[in-house]
Amino acid sequence: MWCRGFMQQTVRSISTSRQAGILFDVDGVLLRGGSLIPAARRAFRKLLDRNNNFLFPVVFVTNAGSCQRHHKAQQLSHLLEVQITPEQVVLSHSPLQMLKSFHDKCVLVSGQGPVMDIANTLGFQNVVSIEQLREHHPLLDMVDHNRRPKLPSSPLQTLPKIEAIILFGEPIRWETNLQLLIDVLLTNGSPGCVYDPQVPTQLPVLACNIDLMWMAEAPSPRFGHGMFLLCLESVYRKMTGRELQYQGLLGKPSLLTYQYAEHLLRLQNHNQKLTTIYAIGDNLMTDIYGANLYNRYLGEQHAAMTTTTKLVAQGTGSQVTIAVPEEELVSAAAQCRSILVCTGVYNPHSLLPCDRSNAVTETVFHGHRDLALELVEPNHVVEDVEAAVDLLLQQESSVTSDT
Repeated sequence: MWCRGFMQQTVRSISTSRQAGILFDVDGVLLRGGSLIPAARRAFRKLLDRNNNFLFPVVFVTNAGSCQRHHKAQQLSHLLEVQITPEQVVLSHSPLQMLKSFHDKCVLVSGQGPVMDIANTLGFQNVVSIEQLREHHPLLDMVDHNRRPKLPSSPLQTLPKIEAIILFGEPIRWETNLQLLIDVLLTNGSPGCVYDPQVPTQLPVLACNIDLMWMAEAPSPRFGHGMFLLCLESVYRKMTGRELQYQGLLGKPSLLTYQYAEHLLRLQNHNQKLTTIYAIGDNLMTDIYGANLYNRYLGEQHAAMTTTTKLVAQGTGSQVTIAVPEEELVSAAAQCRSILVCTGVYNPHSLLPCDRSNAVTETVFHGHRDLALELVEPNHVVEDVEAAVDLLLQQESSVTSDT
């Protein structure tokens, strides 16, 4: 093992000739619930200079979405004993601020935490929560007999027609959210009306975080927002005979999330070119899939630079292209390398997902229905985040010595 001083001296010389950036997942890589994984603090000591500044641009990309960026930055700063700024944090909903075409629409938001404040901070001007919808339509939420709302003594002001739905994360009361979301979808935004199962166009749905599971303190993974989406998709399909369509799936593994993360890396690097992005995560279906998807996109983009073709970011699995300002989509990195750690969702004793046609070695596919299977193989598998940092430092050192 190299000593810290030699490692720092080596990386300082690396950073002048070859620019790399690092994307860290949080849960399962740095934290288990609210507790720091011991390897995380050791890893970050190797990434700091004598003034406690990062030797590389660093961004934390998490599918958490029930808080604001500055709260997550404060949490990470406290646990890692390193100064983390909000500009170094990408939450699952962060790229929504780029989707300005939705900001003036009346949007229904689902999730937990300060979802109304989060939506306003992201630029949405006309926001309705599930609780507000429930209060204005007290006859809709009838599953929990002890919680059935009473009719208001006086009529409430009519809510505007819902024009889009934003799913920030898993809600607390799944039955309430499932019921009211279906009500909105099957009435085209007017939940006080009778269902129209054959409504010609579906309301736009933007979903943040498609993690089926995530790793907390429990010995096995816990349900994530992807599990709630699976329930919503199943109910919608049962009610209509059609698949629920998403305008965009945000958070990892969407391209838009990785483009936004690279944009933040470049800002830290004074807009200097990044050659390699290292993405460290614990989940094959989000962290590794997303990094590999972005690596493929980078290759296609660099190939397209010699033609008149312009590539446009989409939410993973989207039927409809998301329009975002062209200057926000410029990517400079040549490649994105995926590094899988074994301290979270991934179980090193299980097989990697394989071709579904191979019944002999087939394993259960935990990815979202709109994900393809071929992008879940990591470039590297290591024990923990410290080993991941050691690996990328050695990779960068070897490239420098070759040049």
